[in-house]
Amino acid sequence: MTDLPHSIDETITLLEGENYICGRALATVVFLSLKLGRPLFLEGEAGTGKTEIAKAIAAGLGRRLIRLQCYEGMDAASAAYEWNFPAQMIAIRTAEAAGTSDRTALQSELFSDEFLTARPLLEALQPQDAGPPVLLIDELDRTDAPFEAYLMEALSDFQITIPELGTIKATEPPIVILTSNRTREVHDALKRRCLYHWVDYPDFDREMSILRARAPEAQQALSQEVVGFVQRLRREDLFKSPGVAETIDWAKCLLALDVIALSPQVIADTLGAILKYQDDIQKIQGAEAQRILQDLQDHLT
Repeated sequence: MTDLPHSIDETITLLEGENYICGRALATVVFLSLKLGRPLFLEGEAGTGKTEIAKAIAAGLGRRLIRLQCYEGMDAASAAYEWNFPAQMIAIRTAEAAGTSDRTALQSELFSDEFLTARPLLEALQPQDAGPPVLLIDELDRTDAPFEAYLMEALSDFQITIPELGTIKATEPPIVILTSNRTREVHDALKRRCLYHWVDYPDFDREMSILRARAPEAQQALSQEVVGFVQRLRREDLFKSPGVAETIDWAKCLLALDVIALSPQVIADTLGAILKYQDDIQKIQGAEAQRILQDLQDHLT
């Protein structure tokens, strides 16, 4: 287990050690989150590295990463805990066969830790050998208001109340990272319990640094063309602009094809690596892709 960073610069070094390249503003809010023990709420477009920062923090600190992938209709049973109903039924049948008559003792046994199945929220509150884990609550905007309300207790006091057992509180609070793609607004009451940062698309130089870290085998010239082309695509009126994840994927696809430079044909063949909607692909294919590539090549020369 690695100690928490003592400064913003140490935080940048910690993240860079896991090939996560970020600006000072993001490193600052990460440092404050770690130092103050406050949850960190990251909002931004998909593919900008929100989820990856939780992975980088966990790996850099040598902590366990516990991920709660959110979805519509999520409730406490899937997020925090649930009772092992089949095992409880077996225990009841066994007690009946043995002629056990003490119903109070049986009920106490049925609702004990032995029959409790911990889900991510409860797991994150339990002691870990490597120290408090990193709890990633990913894509919170996919859930609904009742689940947000349920999170209040967990994020305010780092505890969960189980009616049959009582309140379970973390001896050491986990490191909590929440992410949202902003498909809907998350309630202010939840945001107030967190430090906040908007994760934007990186500028050209930072995206080049990210690509060098994630695809070091790519030649400088190809990397410049890839990043430059993607950056120009983000200026187009697309349904879904490509994120940094798509930049990395595209570069790796081009390397797998032994491509050393972009061409209209190469772009047409691999456009599905960076654009995920057919309408966007149709809009960029052909003359538009050639125009963007020509503009890029003129700029690079």
